[in-house]
Amino acid sequence: MVDERRVRSLNDRPVGIGPVVYWMQRDQRVNDNWALLYAKEQAEMRKVPLVVLFNLEIISHRANLRQYDFMLRGLAEVSLSLEKLSIPFFLLEGVCAESVTAFVKKYKIGEVVTDFSPLHYARLRRVSVSQTLPVRVTEVDAHNIIPCWMASDKEEFAAYTFRPKVHRTLSTYLTEFPTLKANRFTFEAIPKAVDIDFLLKKLPLDRTILPVTNITPGTKSAEKCLKSFLKERLETYHIDRNDPTKNGVSGLSPYLHFGQLSAQRVAIEVSKVKIAPKEAREAYLEELVVRRELADNYCFYNKAYDTVAGAHAWAQKSISEHVRDEREYLYSKEDLEQGRTHDDLWNAMQQQMVQDGKMHGWCRMYWAKKILEWTPNTQTAIDIALYLNDAYELDGNDPNGVTGVMWSICGVHDRAWGNRAVFGKIRYMNYAGAKRKFDIKSYIERYNAKNTLFK
Repeated sequence: MVDERRVRSLNDRPVGIGPVVYWMQRDQRVNDNWALLYAKEQAEMRKVPLVVLFNLEIISHRANLRQYDFMLRGLAEVSLSLEKLSIPFFLLEGVCAESVTAFVKKYKIGEVVTDFSPLHYARLRRVSVSQTLPVRVTEVDAHNIIPCWMASDKEEFAAYTFRPKVHRTLSTYLTEFPTLKANRFTFEAIPKAVDIDFLLKKLPLDRTILPVTNITPGTKSAEKCLKSFLKERLETYHIDRNDPTKNGVSGLSPYLHFGQLSAQRVAIEVSKVKIAPKEAREAYLEELVVRRELADNYCFYNKAYDTVAGAHAWAQKSISEHVRDEREYLYSKEDLEQGRTHDDLWNAMQQQMVQDGKMHGWCRMYWAKKILEWTPNTQTAIDIALYLNDAYELDGNDPNGVTGVMWSICGVHDRAWGNRAVFGKIRYMNYAGAKRKFDIKSYIERYNAKNTLFK
């Protein structure tokens, strides 16, 4: 049984007698999916079919070929996996409040179950659909190990205030998943086959940001990546993770972002690897559980999460005191996007993101802080950093990305540091510090040597 604490009703409508729909959004997988499992339970209880649908609602400023290619190819795998369980998968297009509502009414659906995201655009979609439909809409947090609203009932100040709450309740929720069983009841309509190449050609996407070739989408690839990490890199994770020149991280963030892999599954498997030092397992679980779920907490409880107003009071005061500080360098969004700065290390980081669809976690901190240093004001820095991150990173448009930018630029989940020009009391990072951290020469040579994308 799915723990009811993972579940929230989004409206006060009654449950109908028709089929149950799982409206898949953030968690794009069949295995280890609490929202799908809950929808299946409801369908079995009422002896009706289960249907899965995904709706493509294009948001123009977010939609590019890189993100949609990765997502749609993962969804094609979802469709095939559901077909083996006799669960029909429908891919809809259009405004969710119209297309999902039309589907529900056409097939006399009795309940809609969806998954959870704290981001503004996802919330608006859920609200618009739940207010329009005549039947109950239920949301299940299938993304976090501890449901966001159960981990804490408020915005947490920092990891040190959130961590004890996680550790107190983690064992309650870190359980094995039940097996998803096949549909016992037949749905009246047969979905069309998902033609990914046709969709990618016709959708209004930004085609200048190309798909990456070094990361294969889908749950099967995600599981292979996880096995590789557990076998080859977990043992030294606590030693190598902060060195961008080493392959010391998991590489799972794109799969976790698109929900092609469950963070709970990753945590379970990491905990089993007793050959890895305790320090390595604890360091990874700190990032996977505490830091990652802290990002959802921030975006869930802070409605101004992508603005200066979302920062702590001390940071807002410091930012206001330095709003007129003169910058030594000023770069436009276009200069930054094309890696045209005086800083060869920053340019290499931007090239890694543009070409590979990813950037090492330590680099993202330095990268974002330099955007603050080289743009006219703090809000402009936030906007440009989020634009670049969300456009090029395969794990963009995510609470982790938002929170990482806000940590770097506005001191979210951080403390006040020594006062200095431009940064105020926001933590400062510089080139000399990077040189002490890792071999920046080899990193720069690796990425700036292939700086051909914008030539």
